[in-house]
Amino acid sequence: MAQEHQEYIQTKVNPVLESLVTQVLLERPDDPVPFMIKWLADQAKTTGTSVNKKNEASDLEKLKETLGVLQQSVKDLESRVGEAATKCGDEGEEEEEEDEDEDDDDDDVDDLPPPPKNFGAPRASVSAEAYGDWNKKKEFIPPVIPKEEEAKDRIKVILARSFLFQALDDKEIGTVVDAMAEVVCEPNFRIINQGEDGDALYVIEAGELECYIKKKDVPDEIMVKRCVVGDAFGELALLYNCPRAASVQSVGDSVLWKLDRETFNNVVKEAAMRKREMYEKFLATVPLLESVDTYERMQVADALKSETYNNGDFVVKQGDEGEKFFLIENGTCIATKQFNEGEEAKEVMQYKAGDYFGELALLRGEPRAANIVATSDVKVSVLDRKTFKRLLGPLEDILKRNEEKYNTVMNK
Repeated sequence: MAQEHQEYIQTKVNPVLESLVTQVLLERPDDPVPFMIKWLADQAKTTGTSVNKKNEASDLEKLKETLGVLQQSVKDLESRVGEAATKCGDEGEEEEEEDEDEDDDDDDVDDLPPPPKNFGAPRASVSAEAYGDWNKKKEFIPPVIPKEEEAKDRIKVILARSFLFQALDDKEIGTVVDAMAEVVCEPNFRIINQGEDGDALYVIEAGELECYIKKKDVPDEIMVKRCVVGDAFGELALLYNCPRAASVQSVGDSVLWKLDRETFNNVVKEAAMRKREMYEKFLATVPLLESVDTYERMQVADALKSETYNNGDFVVKQGDEGEKFFLIENGTCIATKQFNEGEEAKEVMQYKAGDYFGELALLRGEPRAANIVATSDVKVSVLDRKTFKRLLGPLEDILKRNEEKYNTVMNK
């Protein structure tokens, strides 16, 4: 039965879901659920009007029947996945009984992965491949494409500009650099075509490229984005296992670095998932984010970068321009302020793990009002100004409430 479900999903359900996900990624609606319902309804109408009128009623009945079968199959599959998850939770007590019954239970779905924690919730920006007897994970041997040390250094500089690679450690960066292949494009060269299967992503070292989408009932392609040095593109097809959502074409002479699907999945995606898992646990303990839902917290987790400081280091200096927002992961800091020129800076506040600072300079557009000095070895999570505004904008009122507290201690 599990095999039948898998075949049905692959042949019937996946094509519909891939088309749906592609449209959602292209349109990026604020509320994706009504958009998806409307899209499915439009597809049903298109199917109905495209058939011969003589057979229209019959085809509509078949469509309804197919939808009914699909709904029932999804319910059956959810039920079986739930049963599998329950069994996994009880396997410590029933391990011996399961060993005895294993050969007699050919129809059980033990090989299906347990449901994710947010089963039924919106998909986030990094997805995981499901593995089991029907989808074995192969041993990964990273490719090594020879290149000069100077080329490797250039690639590292480019990767540092792209958020996709922020979660990688030095060893993983080295693996990615070794696996990348140089692609030189002439003007108007089309590197990606909308609708094709995605087998790689690209990072731009030199030049500019334009992204185009082709919508139904519109004769010409629409230019939707321009990619510049440091930008990565082509990752959506790898992240979501869906066709290319747009076409990409060079404007002038361009130099790109190409990363294959296998290296991306085994190094970049897995590192991003580890990073998210680590940051989600930390962010759940931050009082500021108590009112933020899980999906929004995952977006923050994906955007955070880690920085470390030694005891006595200045994390922030009074008078500097504010470009970052900080959350303390571990360690302690103090805020010191020089009230008058020539005077020694005085301690005005203390910070510990879970505390944050740096938001007022971003909210007000003013220089830093105080120094932040590490009083132990410190690890902080950082959001840049642009990401801070985009992700924490809804928390602006909460952040501004702290101004009174800051004003009290800073003006002593």
